[in-house]
Amino acid sequence: MTEEPEPRDLPREILEAAVEGIDGAERPGQQAMAGAVAETLESGRHLLVQAGTGTGKSLGYLAPALAYLSEHRDARIVIATATLALQAQLAGSDIPAAVEAVAKVTGRRPKHAILKGRSNYACLLKVRDGAVDDQSALISAADLTAGIPQSRRTPESELGGEVLALREWAESELEGGGVADRDDAPSHTQRAWAQVSVPVRECLGAQRCPYGEECFVEKSREQARGAQLVVTNHALLAINAMHGGTALPEHDQLIIDEAHELTARVTGAASVELAPAAVERVGRRAAGFVDDDLALEFTETADELRVALDDATPGRVESEDAAVVAAAQRVRDVARRLVSALTRGRDPEPDRRQAAAAVQEIHDIAERVAALAENDVVWVTDSERFGRDVRVAPLSVAGLMRSRVLDEHPTVLTSATLKLGGGFGPMAGSVGLRADEEGAELDEGEWRGLDVGSPFDYGRQGILYVASGLPAPTRDGIAPPTLTEVAELVWAAGGRTLGLFASQRSAEAAAVHVRRQLPEHTILCQGDAQLGELTRRFVAEPETSLFGTLSLWQGIDVPGDTCELVIIEKLPFPRPDDPLMQARQRAVAEAGGNGFMSVAATHAALLMAQGAGRLIRRITDRGVVAVLDPRLVTARYGSYLRASMPPMWTTRDREVAVAALRRLQQGRSGERP
Repeated sequence: MTEEPEPRDLPREILEAAVEGIDGAERPGQQAMAGAVAETLESGRHLLVQAGTGTGKSLGYLAPALAYLSEHRDARIVIATATLALQAQLAGSDIPAAVEAVAKVTGRRPKHAILKGRSNYACLLKVRDGAVDDQSALISAADLTAGIPQSRRTPESELGGEVLALREWAESELEGGGVADRDDAPSHTQRAWAQVSVPVRECLGAQRCPYGEECFVEKSREQARGAQLVVTNHALLAINAMHGGTALPEHDQLIIDEAHELTARVTGAASVELAPAAVERVGRRAAGFVDDDLALEFTETADELRVALDDATPGRVESEDAAVVAAAQRVRDVARRLVSALTRGRDPEPDRRQAAAAVQEIHDIAERVAALAENDVVWVTDSERFGRDVRVAPLSVAGLMRSRVLDEHPTVLTSATLKLGGGFGPMAGSVGLRADEEGAELDEGEWRGLDVGSPFDYGRQGILYVASGLPAPTRDGIAPPTLTEVAELVWAAGGRTLGLFASQRSAEAAAVHVRRQLPEHTILCQGDAQLGELTRRFVAEPETSLFGTLSLWQGIDVPGDTCELVIIEKLPFPRPDDPLMQARQRAVAEAGGNGFMSVAATHAALLMAQGAGRLIRRITDRGVVAVLDPRLVTARYGSYLRASMPPMWTTRDREVAVAALRRLQQGRSGERP
């Protein structure tokens, strides 16, 4: 009797081939992750999988996804990443390696495609029919600025040169069969890109656009419809959910990478703002197509909105009698009549249709403000740069994610940071899963949580120092004893410090103090230059330190001895006057829960995990995370926050932390010839 052959473990074979192809090493956590993802794709039960830094989570989900697609040739899987940059990393590196492995193991090459929002592609209507100076149209972008000395170039001439360069590039993309993706474009500013792209609402549609048959967006969507694996981003995933599945091709399963950012990204995609300047700008655009009285009436609504905002107190708007609500109703009503006037007739010309679309968007935002819906939070905000406006954001995105995403597709959610306070429950609840299941690994119910660990030995590689002797932070800014502590720690580390601060004011104050105390050290501060430039210098100059705020807490990847000290100045709770966070805390409390722990503490726990995670990025990294807020060990919620952070050896003794940093510095000196 012949024995039956062992069934193939295709995900494992593909993973092993992919790891071998990049000269990688076997990682048990990556293999455990691949097995769990494969089970989810077959069973349909949702999976939350925490894969620590260094696990290789991209291949951990790509291998089983591509194995599934190899066996189910009519299936399609969508991968959603947090940012366009991560999308590009997958497309340029991780997916090609995984596809090569699939070809080696199975002989097949599943097709993949990248899909972004409409405004990330050049619009041929804007490229060809957008306003351009007649003289500049006869010369190339290089010629436009070549004859102008640098000292005499104006913002207008620089902008004109960028726009012409983008137009030439778009035409070359068309000739070469490309899709005119912004990431592939020549260097440009946001203002220049706006001259060659179109917002979603202003697109005429392929059927009505004179260049519809050549449209780059339509081509990118056609490529996605022809692919089994489609990579997109959280924002487009949210738009797809909000608009009935029109943004993405039909798909069978969904993998969400960097899932810890999902609720924030979906909230951002579902949020809008109404500003007087925007109403005026749209009014000017529409004025040439309607009678003067209607155009003037619409412009006057901007003045009414401005007066209402100036008289309002910044913060949440809850009364239907508020002047801001009345002003929004007025904008809505006049906008409705203006849209009707702009769309009157059989087939208005493209400029008129686009103006109507812009007015329609103002109408829809104003209507949402005026509605004061139960599931929306409306508030007035004030900024020094842009003045006042009124904003609307969803109270929660859990319902949207559940009904339009999770109920329709088996979903894998993965990140290095999914367990908060020691469990998956808080993160599961925030994305729309029932959050009554806790624990490291869950085997029953609609979802399973799995922590595959990390290849790093945090207890040996890192020290968590909590400065319990410092005063608790106040709203008055960073205290003198804390500034002294920052300077001493930077001195002990010999620079090589990433400073994470709760506000720009505190970051700048710390930078000024350390520069004065340690003049031989280079301290970069967010705001000194573009963040990308500062980050590149921080990486290239190991003894340089970088101080900054929220954008540095997550996403920056600096392995090696460039970063041996991470300073967290203050526990990153949301601002107490943040209307959206206030509303969410109140909603939890009214439902019988603990609003502070569910919203504020969860927000802080996520950022603490991400901030501390900047230190150890590879097996050889060593260093100290210094938390200069004693509440991490003195407050009742401190244990919840600590349980969310990497499990480093912990001390409250400053001398221990200083001595460890000095040893690292001396060890580097001893290695030099």
